[in-house]
Amino acid sequence: MELRAKNVQRLESEVFDVLVVGAGINGAVSAACMSARGARVALVDRGDFGGVTSQASSNLAWGGIKYLETFEFGLVAKLCASRNHLLRSFPSAVREIRFLVAHEPTFRHGRLKLFLGALLYWLIGLCKTQAPRLLSRGAIEREEPVVRAALTDGGFEYSDAYLYDNDARFVWNFVRRALDEGAACANYVEVVRARREDQIWIVTLRCALTERAWDLRAKTLVNTAGPYSDELGRRIGVRTEYTHAFSKGIHLIVPQVTTSKRVLTFFADDGRLFFAIPMGSRTCIGTTDTRVDTPESEVTAEDRAFVLENINKRLALKTPLTAADIISERCGVRPLATARNATASKDWMQMSRKHVIEVSEAHASVAVFGGKLTDCVNVGEEIARAVGLLGTAYARPLASWYGEPDAHDRAAFFAEAEAAKLDELTPATSSESLSARLWRRYGKRALNVLAYIKADGREADLLFAGAEHVRAELHHARTCEMVSKLDDYLRRRTKISMVVSAEELAHSEGIRIAAEALFGAEANAEIRAAFGESFPSKSALSDRAVVEAL
Repeated sequence: MELRAKNVQRLESEVFDVLVVGAGINGAVSAACMSARGARVALVDRGDFGGVTSQASSNLAWGGIKYLETFEFGLVAKLCASRNHLLRSFPSAVREIRFLVAHEPTFRHGRLKLFLGALLYWLIGLCKTQAPRLLSRGAIEREEPVVRAALTDGGFEYSDAYLYDNDARFVWNFVRRALDEGAACANYVEVVRARREDQIWIVTLRCALTERAWDLRAKTLVNTAGPYSDELGRRIGVRTEYTHAFSKGIHLIVPQVTTSKRVLTFFADDGRLFFAIPMGSRTCIGTTDTRVDTPESEVTAEDRAFVLENINKRLALKTPLTAADIISERCGVRPLATARNATASKDWMQMSRKHVIEVSEAHASVAVFGGKLTDCVNVGEEIARAVGLLGTAYARPLASWYGEPDAHDRAAFFAEAEAAKLDELTPATSSESLSARLWRRYGKRALNVLAYIKADGREADLLFAGAEHVRAELHHARTCEMVSKLDDYLRRRTKISMVVSAEELAHSEGIRIAAEALFGAEANAEIRAAFGESFPSKSALSDRAVVEAL
């Protein structure tokens, strides 16, 4: 907790150019971009970094192929350009992936028409990915036998991109970049109230972990609270022209349904898209775009039944999936920008998925509505420009503030990893080499993780079966990743709790090792907070040999 304590102390004592409220993808990129330009930036979130919407996506960085149906060609072109930029800037973390679309004859658009749409999509994306392929029913049977090809008249295949780790981890790396550039960032810090006085925002903040409250001063306030931006606007006294409508997305993580590394894409019985997305040794299945009225959402029994019924109908599994097969669930709302005076759309799916940045000169504030992870770099730079127009004078010109470290740093890490014979310690069940995984997650800081492994080879042991995280990564999380609760580590800095069931986690020795390494004497309390009072009663401090080995 030392890193967080230092940042909270800065929030209590310094005056800032900008206070960014909300540390999802929009807030994280804004803080990273502005701090890289020399602005004095504060970033807070009443929950953890990358929570709510930013931890519940499909883990895709896609160009929005489905928006072709609503003729939003400009939006698709922009998203494709952003996707291509992410692929170039984050070659380890953002990867191209093939989508196999199984087409049923009863769908509202014919197979050839959809394939031509995929071809147009590829052209709009400037042909930066593999070309689409038209697939016959026989081709689907040969290449993806788990799909019930008999229900189709064929299909097609095209490319988009996905996040190799997970969405919240991607967000955290922007927060880490902001910290490196001098921003003061803290999770579990809530805005209580705010007022303008002598052209300065005086914002009362409260730490959710200690209940301590204090006033922060900043020249400009940026509202990136996502689905809670309206609530924050009321709290700080800024009324905006835009508001949000909410689209719920749910995903069920189940045992791997195919070893194929493609995204299997179907049209559900009600015509909506749903996917089966590779997630290591698991598969993530789900739907998007269910209209809801509030930001709070959960997976209902009806949601589970709908997803399971549709996937079982379309996959030739040895045993149909049931609720008992669900390892974990993801559920969140996507906030969609809509003008307050706009007439409600008759067709929910016709609402634009564009983001809107609203600037109030009178209040020296900026608010962001909507936004997609794919377009995050553009959002960060647009917000930085808006804040500059409100009077923040950047000390440095716009320079590189995102992307992986340069080739020199990469070569230095892999040379040291090779000299240490790191990849010989890669767990047998891992899907990639240990060096590649550590570089992707930690960049230059992977050298710190490597140092722990060089000191003790047991640090390369997996913490949990089915989750590709080794013990040495705990040291890095403890010192560099502002883990304040056990769930921060299990759900957002990693995807462990997505691919290992809660029951298995609660009864594992790995959870004791992780909790002790991260929280010391508070380990038992953190496990209870994460899993409830029914977790095994054995003390997390009892096995001193394991603990001291860390």
